[in-house]
Amino acid sequence: MGAVETLVSGNEEFARSTFDGTLRMKPKLATVVIGCVDARVDPAVVLGAAQGEIMAIRNVGGRVTPRTLEELIMLRAIAGTVNDDFDSSWELIVMQHTQCGLTRIHDRTELLAPYFDVAESDLGAVPVTDPYAAVARDVSLLRADGRLGSARVSGLVYDVATGRVESVGSG
Repeated sequence: MGAVETLVSGNEEFARSTFDGTLRMKPKLATVVIGCVDARVDPAVVLGAAQGEIMAIRNVGGRVTPRTLEELIMLRAIAGTVNDDFDSSWELIVMQHTQCGLTRIHDRTELLAPYFDVAESDLGAVPVTDPYAAVARDVSLLRADGRLGSARVSGLVYDVATGRVESVGSG
């Protein structure tokens, strides 16, 4: 059985046993986690969140890029259509991790500069090899962007060797 068949079979079991048609678009914890696409780092699994408790935006490295900001602004606009907003009841969490694949291409300026939308000469200001520095930078970017309302912004680093998260730049 191939991957698609395996996943469709898994969906059949999900639909039969755990599907909850009462879930709303707004997550129960009013939380958006920005995380990495790495299969070891699924935000809901790592953080013990149940279906419908969090939203997740995943990209390479779990980074706050111009595209990530656009997605958050779109989510805020969608929330506004149901009389909600990214106010102080919302949480934006940047969650990056140790042993990230992005660190393996830290010297590939032709890939990283467009990804972060910076000149190659400015890449030194964008931490890539240190997840703690990267989270601190990305948390600062979110806090500085007035288009995101008054949501609380926090940062976490997930250690793939221990399974634990550590708070970074939260508050």
